[in-house]
Amino acid sequence: MKHPAERISGILLLDKPEGLSSNAALQRTRRALGADKAGHVGSLDPLATGMLPVCLGEATKVAGELVGGRKRYRFAVRLGAATATGDREGDIIERAPIPDLGRASIESVLRGFQGVQAQVPPMYSALKRDGRPLYQLARAGLEVERAPRTIELGELILQGLEPDTLDLEVLCTKGTYIRVLAADIARALGSCGHVVRLRRLSVEPFSCDAMITLQAVEAECLAGRRPPLIPADEALADLPRIALAAEAAARIACGQSVRAANSSALGRVRLYDDRGRFLGLGEADGGGGVRPKRLFSAA
Repeated sequence: MKHPAERISGILLLDKPEGLSSNAALQRTRRALGADKAGHVGSLDPLATGMLPVCLGEATKVAGELVGGRKRYRFAVRLGAATATGDREGDIIERAPIPDLGRASIESVLRGFQGVQAQVPPMYSALKRDGRPLYQLARAGLEVERAPRTIELGELILQGLEPDTLDLEVLCTKGTYIRVLAADIARALGSCGHVVRLRRLSVEPFSCDAMITLQAVEAECLAGRRPPLIPADEALADLPRIALAAEAAARIACGQSVRAANSSALGRVRLYDDRGRFLGLGEADGGGGVRPKRLFSAA
């Protein structure tokens, strides 16, 4: 049973299964829910599992707010072999001996990776050069220069250690390639390596929220139920909240600037009517004036 498309609005924290691209998982979710509009936040490779926020209906308007949030991953690095893709799906292109590593020495190396640093994106990525994804060039045997990106690792923790495998957890900023990080860590340990397991645990601000599997989403919809959705404004919880009187809310809805009583907020704000209904984003001038920036359609 499908629900009316126009009534679907919110954020679903999908637990993406292994073996599906992010877009394939998105489209299955959209079809199951009967949503007219949908978009996902932060692509995951088919190898990866875990949190893929799916914005549905009007909530697609806040997808850009989530893209820049920090992300937490749990991943395993197999030492002794490097692959063309940086993960277990690629052909082995290099082998190297694995030094006798203890937990203390590994943790010392990991501390050196914390903080702000430059990272060169991999060839096997969706970044484009002259309109072509880099992975297409890589598959053709070509390699081009890639500009390094600034990333920051807030945490990098050794969660487990086997003779040839490191189990790691990282909290990182937008644009971090875990496959590159894994290869760099392996090099710093005196070997080479590749990712054999990757799971995204969270995407800010949804660090502690429960995910739902694609199978469960489809089963709920077939049973005529809708999986729980997170209201779009929860993605904006760090912004000041302004409640508008009925007349001001009506004017804002028509694209007009208004005065917000007792508000000294400055910059981007969340706007609500006198019933607590989320209206969208506004821009406040610090003196009570508010103009609309991005409004939501009424449910």
